[in-house]
Amino acid sequence: MSRQPLVDLAAQYREVRDELLPEIERLMASGAFVGGEAVARFESSFAALCGAPHAVGVANGTDALHLALRALGVGPGDEVVTVPNTFVATVEAIVHAGARPVLVDVRPDTLVMDVAALDGARTSRTRAVIPVHLYGRLVEVEPIERWCATRAIALLEDAAQAHGACRAGRRAGAFGDAAAFSFYPAKNLGAAGEAGAVVTRRADVAARVARLRDHGQGERYHHDLVGYNSRLDALQAAVLSVKLRRLEAWNARRRALAAIYHERLGKVKALECLPAPAEAESHVYHLFVVRCAGREALRAALTARGIDTGLHYPVPIHRQRAWADLGYAEGAFPVAETAARSVLSLPIYPQMTDDAVHRVCDAIEACA
Repeated sequence: MSRQPLVDLAAQYREVRDELLPEIERLMASGAFVGGEAVARFESSFAALCGAPHAVGVANGTDALHLALRALGVGPGDEVVTVPNTFVATVEAIVHAGARPVLVDVRPDTLVMDVAALDGARTSRTRAVIPVHLYGRLVEVEPIERWCATRAIALLEDAAQAHGACRAGRRAGAFGDAAAFSFYPAKNLGAAGEAGAVVTRRADVAARVARLRDHGQGERYHHDLVGYNSRLDALQAAVLSVKLRRLEAWNARRRALAAIYHERLGKVKALECLPAPAEAESHVYHLFVVRCAGREALRAALTARGIDTGLHYPVPIHRQRAWADLGYAEGAFPVAETAARSVLSLPIYPQMTDDAVHRVCDAIEACA
């Protein structure tokens, strides 16, 4: 029995190989490995995709969050509101900026931030809000955007799972003050290693991130800020530029695969598929996620049938040992905690065949 992976990056490489290798060869021959034309070209193209005037490439998605917060003026004594069902990088970035994470529970229907939770979390020290676009679905950003704007609070999108996603004609990265993207290899748009970007409509934020990523210098050997070494490698930019040309088609393929899952698994009583996108938005299905009360048994049964699955995320932030000092007890965020015990990610990637999706569904029907 052949194994069905959760993601198949080797298959993706085979698809782009003939376009990618000449670009890498040209870059290697040029000797321009840090910054330069390859980075500038990718930044311009990615900003255009997002519908924003500025994109600043950085070393990884965690740095994108951290440097965006720094550029927005977040620092010691400040508080930043986000959610507990996210990868730890979201709150790491807040702490690295010198601020304190404040968590709010999520909506039970979508598992993303609800604007109704923000009033109870706000204090005089609240400086920013980070809604997390989850699994490829955008948060309903507009009410959060209005809430932040009327209170002079910065809005930073965590868009690490939302490359190309949109709501009512606006892309991830075009809301609020800034957005942070990760190009970790398994993302919808993935590098050949670590990479990230800050996308913003604000020229001042873009300029500050550009200095912070390069040791705080505006021109060589003139350092206006205490910065970091977080430059986007030219090699990664070249890889991303090749893949960016296919992103829209890859996202469309993900939606087609997700439609099969929804059609087949919507009939399985033991499962709940996380909802399809509303008519006004475009889900890009970074992950296809179901909820199942008997998740561990289902996962073991699928593994026995050669089908890989994932857990995103099995331990919410406030139950992690590293964040015990936030002071949240078990039960503080019941929706996020229930999700952590029940969500299961199924295989999905653009090179996956319809037959492979049906194989996964057959296995689930046999053992759910």
